[in-house]
Amino acid sequence: MEKTILVIVISLILSNAYSQHDQQWAPESTEWYYPVPKVVVPGSGGQPPSDAIILFDGTSLSNWRSANGGPVQWTVKDSELVVKPGAGNIVTRDFFGDCQLHLEFRSPAPEQFVGQDRGNSGIFIQSRYEVQVLDGDSNSTYVNGMVGSIYKQNAPSVNAYTQNGAWQVYDIYWKAPRFGSNDELKSPAIITVVLNGVVVQNNYVLEGNTPYVGLPKYEAHGRMPLALQDHGTRVSFRNIWIRNL
Repeated sequence: MEKTILVIVISLILSNAYSQHDQQWAPESTEWYYPVPKVVVPGSGGQPPSDAIILFDGTSLSNWRSANGGPVQWTVKDSELVVKPGAGNIVTRDFFGDCQLHLEFRSPAPEQFVGQDRGNSGIFIQSRYEVQVLDGDSNSTYVNGMVGSIYKQNAPSVNAYTQNGAWQVYDIYWKAPRFGSNDELKSPAIITVVLNGVVVQNNYVLEGNTPYVGLPKYEAHGRMPLALQDHGTRVSFRNIWIRNL
C-alpha cells in the first residue's frame, strides 16, 4: 500500500514538473519557416511531376548511350523503347544517387520460352543493383530472380505482375549507399519497390551488388548512371522518368 502511494506521489510530481516545463515554451519556439520547400506540380493523367528528368518520352534517346560506347542501338517504335537482342545494355548519360524512378515495361509473347528466358531484362540502379524485369505470368523460376526481386538477394513479398502483353508499372524509391573517406561502407543501400501499385520490396536493405554468380558485396562508388539490360528478349519500355532526392 505504501509503495502504491509513493508511486502515485512521484507520478504527480513528475507530471507537474513536465507541465511547468511546457508552460515555459511559446508555441512559436518550436516552429520554423525557412527554407521553404519548392513547389512541385504533381503529375496527372500519366504525366510525370514537374521536377522530373524525362529519360524516355517515346521519341528521343538523347539521355541514353550504349554501354558498349556510341549511340543506342535499341528500337524506338510506336512510342516504345524496345530491346534489340545482342545490342548490349544502355545507360543514362547523367549520373544519379538517391532517386525516385518511374518506369513501365511490357514482356514480349512467351513463344517457347520459360523461366529466365521469358521477358528478361533488368533495371540496374547506379549501374550495379538490379531490380528484375521478367514475365511473371505463370512463369516458374527461382523466386529471388522473379519479377519484383532484388536479383539474387531478395524475393518480392508478392507477385503483382498482371498478365503477359499488358504494361507493368514500376515505381522505385532508392537511397544510395554511403562510403567513407577510406572507401569503407558507412550505410548500405535501401530500396522500396512498387509494382502496379503494390509494394513488393519494403525498405529492403541491400547486402551489396547483385551478381549473377557469387555473393553480393559493396565497392565504393559515387553517383552512377542508370542502366537497362539487354538479356536477349524484346522487352518494351515507356514513360521513364526520374527525380533526384
